[in-house]
Amino acid sequence: MISMEQPPSTDLVKLTIEGSRANIHLNREEKFNALNVQLITELCDLLDWTAERSAGRLDALHDNNGQPYLRSLVLSGAGRHFCAGADINMMRDAGANTPEENRADSKRLDRLFNGLWSHPCFTVGAIQGVALGGGAGLVACLDHVIGTKNIKIALSEGKLGILPAVIGPYVYRRLGSACFRRLAMQASRIEADEALRTGFIEQVVEDQEALEASVQSLLDEVLTTGPCAVTLAKELTLNFDRWTESDEALRDWTLDFTSQMRGSNEGQEGLSSFLEKRSANWKPE
Repeated sequence: MISMEQPPSTDLVKLTIEGSRANIHLNREEKFNALNVQLITELCDLLDWTAERSAGRLDALHDNNGQPYLRSLVLSGAGRHFCAGADINMMRDAGANTPEENRADSKRLDRLFNGLWSHPCFTVGAIQGVALGGGAGLVACLDHVIGTKNIKIALSEGKLGILPAVIGPYVYRRLGSACFRRLAMQASRIEADEALRTGFIEQVVEDQEALEASVQSLLDEVLTTGPCAVTLAKELTLNFDRWTESDEALRDWTLDFTSQMRGSNEGQEGLSSFLEKRSANWKPE
């Protein structure tokens, strides 16, 4: 079995493990957690490491040493702002790069956003201050986002004469076509009330002190759901998004999917615990 020991060594991103919860903290406060090559690479490495240790992906609750596998991931940023987007030096270099070099930079970003979007754990954002450009992309990739009332989110790339193409698929899925198009064209900052109304975030709290209590309350509820069910809900949704065959074929596929879930170890445990009027083995005591 995969061990929970020896996570990747990082400088600009901090990982802490609390039971089945992974906390990933952007730690470049002096630059408002702007995304440079090192931070992006470290964040990708931590997303890969935590994904490989997901209880839902492994269909196991603990490793051989009794350490819990991961069921949730909380992303946050140090200081006043969650993430100011791409580092200004990286943006400056982009103007002098060859098309091949710029594509390699974009591919690195794509690995980051797709790794967060497809992460098998339940992902939560605890954000404050600004989330601009790539920072807004990170927000869009999360399953549930809680922000302080001072947040400002922007697809700000248009102000630089470019567009949010790499983050686009994830923002589009979160906001829908019309809202994504409008915000990409305006490239202006939206505040907490509009972010909540458009679906960029799910919850607003007073300040950073209130963030942790809200995050923990949410995770307490998530832990009552089977970890495999959490992971497979993402697969189910993605298949719905990508389905190109007939409605009849989709209905047939859902029958097979349901049958597999009911026959799985987790499905059997969930049904048995319900009939026996006891807590399922994945629920905290």
